[in-house]
Amino acid sequence: MKLFEFLRKFTFSAAIASLIVTTPALACTGITLRGDDGTLVFARTLEWGTFDLVPEFAVVPRGTEFSSLPMPDGGNGAAWTTRYGVAGIIGAGKFIFADVMNEEGLSVHTFYLPGYTTYQDYDPAQADVSLAPTDVAGYLAMNFASVDEVRAGLPEMRVVNVIEEVIGIVAPVHYIARDADGDAVVIQYIDGELTFFDAPLGVITNSPNYDWHITNLNNYLNLSAVALSPIKLEGLSFSPLGAGSGMIGLPGDFTPPSRFVRAVAFSQTARQTMGGFDTVREAFRILDNFNVPIGAAEGSSSADEAADLIYSATQWTMASDLTNRVIYFHTQWNRNVRAVELDSIDFTDTSAGISRVSLDANREPAIEQFDPFAQ
Repeated sequence: MKLFEFLRKFTFSAAIASLIVTTPALACTGITLRGDDGTLVFARTLEWGTFDLVPEFAVVPRGTEFSSLPMPDGGNGAAWTTRYGVAGIIGAGKFIFADVMNEEGLSVHTFYLPGYTTYQDYDPAQADVSLAPTDVAGYLAMNFASVDEVRAGLPEMRVVNVIEEVIGIVAPVHYIARDADGDAVVIQYIDGELTFFDAPLGVITNSPNYDWHITNLNNYLNLSAVALSPIKLEGLSFSPLGAGSGMIGLPGDFTPPSRFVRAVAFSQTARQTMGGFDTVREAFRILDNFNVPIGAAEGSSSADEAADLIYSATQWTMASDLTNRVIYFHTQWNRNVRAVELDSIDFTDTSAGISRVSLDANREPAIEQFDPFAQ
């Protein structure tokens, strides 16, 4: 106990807390599952332990006029008319889509990538094709129907260093796009160059670059959903102490590399699902393993930030059913799963303009009283 207390007070508090001061509390994890009926689901956790993002659900009709954030020189950036209606989750009181899906089933998601993102240089002469990093997910979903179209269309745009006022820096992010046909691509800006990575595993976390994570999987070829067999040594018998012996060596910390390995291991060994909500339910079950508590590995670096009441660094978990065009989510405030069917939205109605509504207008605990004596 004394040794543990020493490590906790000095190693944890000094070393780990010093990292928290310099990096925001982000530890997002994304996975993909496919049901027996072909249902394709991408699901992710959204971690931000620094302050309350106050997430909202937003709907943008087809034919809406949209534009990028102002460019580094204060001028206008790209402007476009949305080809497809979109719906998704925005945060920080701004139209920053963390998660968005369009009516064709293309889903795009934003993930933090600190230390490895370098955007394209801003050129005022090309301002009309320039985007802020936080505009990209929305732009892709509003303009393209498939990953193939994303690959062809995004190189025509430039993603440049626009400071995001909410965090006071240029947001270092990367993206994963999935379409209803099952194609997936991770999008990064490395050394100022747009880079596409095929993503057949459908898994994404944070730094370092995506290809590093794929290479790192070679260190974990021993992992298996099958228990280890008993062995005999010098006449002595040895057997696994319990279930899960095939996963011995699975990294358990909150770092992006470790979460990437776990996400691949859990999604590749997930139970067989029927499709529809059954597949969504399995995705939520898996992602429960990636919830990050405030104070354990992520946290606030100042008293001002800590003043925001946050119960978990995992502010929301969502799942996009790309096959049936349904977005599911739950939040730190309300663990009940809620769903929005995109087929029920009239994306041709531009009269009401863009709509947005809080994911948690009522943040009181959603507790259902249970009567053990009720018949």
